This record gives sequence, structure tokens and C-alpha cells, in this order.
Amino acid sequence: MLSVSVIVTAFDQGELVAEAVESALDQTRVPDAVIVVDDGSTDAGSVAVIERLQEDARVRVLRQPNRGVGAARNAGIAAAAGTDVVAVLDGDDRLAPTFLERTVAVLEDDPGARAASSWLHAHGVIDAVVRPGGGSAVDFLHRNACPATAVVRRDAWRACGGYDEDMRSGFEDWDFFLSLVGDGGHVTVVPEPLVEYRTAPASANVRSMDSRLELYGRLVDKHRDVFERHLREVLLALEARAIDAAGRWEDLVAADPSLPVGEVTYGDGGMAAAVRIAVRRG
Repeated sequence: MLSVSVIVTAFDQGELVAEAVESALDQTRVPDAVIVVDDGSTDAGSVAVIERLQEDARVRVLRQPNRGVGAARNAGIAAAAGTDVVAVLDGDDRLAPTFLERTVAVLEDDPGARAASSWLHAHGVIDAVVRPGGGSAVDFLHRNACPATAVVRRDAWRACGGYDEDMRSGFEDWDFFLSLVGDGGHVTVVPEPLVEYRTAPASANVRSMDSRLELYGRLVDKHRDVFERHLREVLLALEARAIDAAGRWEDLVAADPSLPVGEVTYGDGGMAAAVRIAVRRG
């Protein structure tokens, strides 16, 4: 049986960190250790929560100057010496009680799986089940295919160099998964919403979308050899996503004549879409 530690990263997240820790402690498969890494919290309420957690015998707390979530994850995983697999959990999210039971079982049954996660139940600003698909390297080249909350083989984390601590503007988890499976193996996603993922307008994930092209360019540059090996698959996957998005837009505009078609573009299917919308509107 694989031993498992849960690494909870925290930075000015107040009582949410205590909720994350409690969800880790309430697992049907009890973790061998729960390690909280406080990445330099300065908010008084958040510091008080960390100090309270330090008094809990079931929890080990590490404190460091603010260095970003990648560095906090690396510090926690490094501290989990002797553990076979580690579950990484952000301080504002929670695990469903069976998360470890279901994901660790995947790693025990499938030697080729280097990490495992699950679908997300997104709550907060939105309420939805989000279904990432996991997969091998090619599946991670056109979009991130696994949640940041995942159970990772510790030896695979070490072999790929861990999280890039210089990626502090976003996409550090996407970059990590590319490093993890770039030379083989895969990530499995359990088809159940076992991660309670909090959404907020000011979340790091939302903010990173403002720099998506720049950050994606960094991924292409860093993992160029993997992108080049799978260039055809990447381009076709990106085109498929564009076609799907355009189709959803076309359906919305065709169904509501009050919505403007906007500029009719050329060379990307825009003119054909405008014709179809006009026909459907009658």
C-alpha cells in the first residue's frame, strides 16, 4: 500500500486554510501526514489560523517567506520524506472525503500513471461540475488537462525537477504536468467531482487569463521538444477548440436576433458562419 501525505499551501487565505486541512484529515483513506506550508502570510487573521494549526498534533506546519505557490509546493513535498505519493491542495479548496481513496487506488493499480486527480465541483461565483480529462503529454499541449489538486508520485516529482519556482504569474501547475509526463506516462482523472474548487473574481486562475498568450508562449518555449514531436496533434486540437467555440457563439447569435453578428471575418470560417446565421434567422 502506498503511503500518502497531503500538502496544503497557504497565503493570506484565513479560515479557508483550516477548512482545507479539515477536509484532508476527514479522508476515508487517512493520510500518513498533513503538511501545511505557509508562504509568508501577512494578514493577521491568516497568521492566527496558521498559529492555531501549529497546535494541532495531526498537522505539521512549515513557514517560509513569500516565494510563490510553486516554491511552497516543492517545500512541502520535499518535507514529506519517505512518502510514496503526495496530494497537493491549495489552501482555499477542499477535498471530498473519498478523494484520496479513489486517486491513490489509481496509482496503486496503474504503474504508468504518474499522477491522479478528479473532476471539480466549482463553487463560489459559479456552481458547476468541471470535467478535465487527464491523459499523456499530447493531451496537455493545447490546454491543461488536470486540476492543480492532484496526487503525484514523489519519485516522479523529483525526476522532473518539481514545480518551476520562477513561474509566479500562473500556469505553474500546467507547466508541472508537462514536465511530469513529457517523457512518458500519463495522468488519470477520476470521473467524479471530488475536488471542491472555489471560484472568485480575483483568484490567481482568473487573473492568469489576462496573460494567457504570454504564459502559453513560455510553455511552448520551455517544452519545445514535446510540442515539436506532437505539432500536428497540437494544431488540430487547437483548431477543434476554435471550431467548437465558434459553433457555440453561432448558436447563441442565431437564436437571438438582438445580438449583433459583429465583424464578418475571412479565412477562419467567419464568413460561412455569418451566412448560416442569416439563414437560420430567416
